[in-house]
Amino acid sequence: MAVDIQPACLGLYCGKTLLFKNGSTEIYGECGVCPRGQRTNAQKYCQPCAESPELYDWLYLGFMAMLPLVLHWFFIEWYSGKKSSSALFQHITALFECSMAAVITLLVSDPVGVLYIRSCRVLMLSDWYTMLYNPSPDYVTTVHCTHEAVYPLYTIVFIYYAFCLVLMMLLRPLLVKKIACGLGKSDRFKSIYAALYFFPILTVLQAVGGGLLYYAFPYIILVLSLVTLAVYMSASEIENCYDLLVRKKRLIVLFSHWLLHAYGIISISRVDKLEQDLPLLALVPTPALFYLFTAKFTEPSRILSEGANGH
Repeated sequence: MAVDIQPACLGLYCGKTLLFKNGSTEIYGECGVCPRGQRTNAQKYCQPCAESPELYDWLYLGFMAMLPLVLHWFFIEWYSGKKSSSALFQHITALFECSMAAVITLLVSDPVGVLYIRSCRVLMLSDWYTMLYNPSPDYVTTVHCTHEAVYPLYTIVFIYYAFCLVLMMLLRPLLVKKIACGLGKSDRFKSIYAALYFFPILTVLQAVGGGLLYYAFPYIILVLSLVTLAVYMSASEIENCYDLLVRKKRLIVLFSHWLLHAYGIISISRVDKLEQDLPLLALVPTPALFYLFTAKFTEPSRILSEGANGH
């Protein structure tokens, strides 16, 4: 195979794009940025991203997709007051919005029209921050080779958030206006206003810390789910199994946290060895059981009452 010989590429992410191929003859362009959907290989040639995402990649995308949904549910519950029926419909609508946004995002991603994506494999943290690795051969001129080396794990999250925001603005105001009549006019749309704040925050978080989140999200899920479960159980004054079973809502919250525990454990283990990793899921109920067994020593209700009295 005849290959056009040119000087080697400088920089970690600069590569040569294929310009012409005729049989065994390949001609490559000058060293520079790879087109979208491609990244450099070990020989510094731009190669199309043709691999399927690994399980860990899907789990990362699932985590980024869950963030707006969990925040929607939190603010809906926060501002709905005692209108449980209104909150339920808004919860279902938020789930529908995020689910539809995820489906549409997959359909418009490459390959278009199917519910799967092709991707480039993440090799190291710097793959997420290629803009920091543009070489300067003469220390004056910078060769700009910034491209999405982790295609499409970086940009697909922004597309998903955009669809979430559009669907929310199309569906939620009509629903809230129709079913949330018991709330005051100022409170009726507060959960929507909250979303207009947290979507930009999530966007900046992905833009700046996407690579860090990719490696840290399993531990973030475990820590936050443990903390929020402990806070919820103490705030609800749950001190035994009866207190837990007396309301369906408490069971729903418990099972939701168990799902998050399992999600974090699977993300950490990556289920590389199925027979060794699956037994770890038996640890999912452990935090709740530990809390119930030790609640009698800490007495959360007494602590809450003393805090309310200012002692």
